Amino acid sequence: MLDQLQNKLSIKRLFPKTPRLYFRPADSVCTCAGKLTVHKTHTRTIACLTLGEFIAHLTQLICVDCGQIVKDKTLDQVVSPKSQFGFDVIVYVGEALFIHHQSDAQIQGLLQEKNITISLREIAYLGKKFILYLALCHQACSEPIKQHMQSNGGYILHLDGTCEGNSPHLMSTLDGMTHIVLDNIKVPSEHSLPLIPFLKRVQSTYGDPIAAVHDMSAAIITAVESVFPETKDFICHFHFLRDIGKDLFGFEYNNIRRYLSTFKTRALLRKMTRDLKCYIVQDKALNSALKNYLKSDELEKSDNQLPAPILVYLLVSWVLEAKTESRGYGFPFDRPHLYFCLNLQEAYPMLCALKCQLPPAAPQLLMAAISRALNDQALTQSIRLMQEKIIVFDQLRDAMRIALPCAHQGLKDEGDQSIKTIEARVRAFRYSQNIEQLASRHMAYQKMVKQIDKYWEKLFADPIEIQTKDATLSIQPQRTNNIMETFFRDIKHDGRKKAGTSSLSKALKSMLANTPLVKNLAIPKYREIILAGKDNLAERFADIDIRLVRDALKQEEEEAGKYPKGMAKVFRISHLPKKLSI
Repeated sequence: MLDQLQNKLSIKRLFPKTPRLYFRPADSVCTCAGKLTVHKTHTRTIACLTLGEFIAHLTQLICVDCGQIVKDKTLDQVVSPKSQFGFDVIVYVGEALFIHHQSDAQIQGLLQEKNITISLREIAYLGKKFILYLALCHQACSEPIKQHMQSNGGYILHLDGTCEGNSPHLMSTLDGMTHIVLDNIKVPSEHSLPLIPFLKRVQSTYGDPIAAVHDMSAAIITAVESVFPETKDFICHFHFLRDIGKDLFGFEYNNIRRYLSTFKTRALLRKMTRDLKCYIVQDKALNSALKNYLKSDELEKSDNQLPAPILVYLLVSWVLEAKTESRGYGFPFDRPHLYFCLNLQEAYPMLCALKCQLPPAAPQLLMAAISRALNDQALTQSIRLMQEKIIVFDQLRDAMRIALPCAHQGLKDEGDQSIKTIEARVRAFRYSQNIEQLASRHMAYQKMVKQIDKYWEKLFADPIEIQTKDATLSIQPQRTNNIMETFFRDIKHDGRKKAGTSSLSKALKSMLANTPLVKNLAIPKYREIILAGKDNLAERFADIDIRLVRDALKQEEEEAGKYPKGMAKVFRISHLPKKLSI
């Protein structure tokens, strides 16, 4: 019933023909007391959410005495000059793209229902305009944002970057206390040269931070020390542990992944599960037995009398889904390829025993191929070495009390225990007899010890006392820089959800640098600040000078372009070397 009512009240039904609205100045006399007469009339086709598409008939008046041209400014609050789509459409498209992660085609269909015809290319263009409008609002409100952070005792500068494939690095700065994204930049690579002017821009806008938190990137450390020499500088514990783990057993892990790919082990097991599933589904007795087992509350009972095809199906599926042991931290905290190998080693003896119990019509187990992988000496060696190194890594992980295997917060894990307690535990680990012996015999452990010694002061500095408008707080900044990891992981997840692809190299190349500012819209105080007294973003965007938006669009197109404007004419010149010769 409600759907029928909404259909009857749809814009298409209310306005079967394109409506025409008239806009004419109300005054008949100029400010100089001269008479106003019609100067020019013209029409524009405009689309907004409330009316859909309509024709605006505009009349301009001119003073017969002073020649002043008078226009009606009502339409300027709906749509920018020379634009077809209203501010509310820009906001609708921007939020659909960057907050709700809808595809261009989905947005096109939704706008069509609102009697707005728009091309996919125009949707992408409006998405860019949304980001640029938001960035201009952000810049215009930099002083209120600064005052808000100062009321919290200042800001903690979290700096990190992300890239994928050969995409540029997207670098972002974020306040660790309010979680407001402050500024962004795209750079060809993570190098200190472009980062220094970027941080100087942040400094000029928001002042010096009370602390800086980042990973172990040499470029970031150099840039921070150059721009903020008096600021307390911290290495994030999460990033520190991540880099230690990558250096410690990244080589073995890459070997495991490479060997699994060479033996095509996963592909073989996936084919087994597909074939077994089809075989079980087609057999009513087997299908019923599997369903009854899965409904049971005692799945781990050893006396479950299950037929061999079901047991094989369960075991092979369990091996394939070894990644469920991960906790959402990423490598080296999560090691899905190693989990896969360990599960396969554990399941292998039982699979061998079940092979001869399978009915002749059932899909057969390719145990020879699995055996070749498990018995490969290079793979076995890599697994053994990695397991040995993981024991040491997890000891350090436990000492630092962050991203623990038993925790379930994923990247939201901020660790626990006081910094002095953690420092004492890491010191005991660092100078233990076992670590000293390992470091004296193996280069990987020696490098780990050097990393701990090198960054000790940045890892275990005293807490910072800050004065807010309400109280004095003691904070330990370096425990929480994984908010940047969460931040970038969310951005990539959102991009993959919208694009429907796992690779974001192309998306990151085309993404505007200030796209991360969209994340701020989820912060009520930030939204209140940038609205500057307006009721919504559409009204706020109407206050922005369209010339600033167009200049920003032009600059972005020039920076994103492969060649400077006009180069196409050069490409059409025949025998260019001869014509350019001196």
